[in-house]
Amino acid sequence: MKKVIFAAAVIALAATGCKKTGEGEYEVQKPVVGTVTDTVHTPVVETGVDSTKVAVPKVEVKKDSATIKVPTVKIKKP
Repeated sequence: MKKVIFAAAVIALAATGCKKTGEGEYEVQKPVVGTVTDTVHTPVVETGVDSTKVAVPKVEVKKDSATIKVPTVKIKKP
């Protein structure tokens, strides 16, 4: 979270009184009595993909039939 706030501050300062001095470097002038120049290094974000193996069980589905008794109702009219 601190890196995000820091990066936002760097971007805000970039709009006011900075210049880019290198890849990921900005020279920032701070308003104090006179000016003080600091070099701010922006964070580097690296992304990648890892893979792993997972053991899963083998499941077989078989069709089966069964006989089911169903009750019937017969109504006789008088």
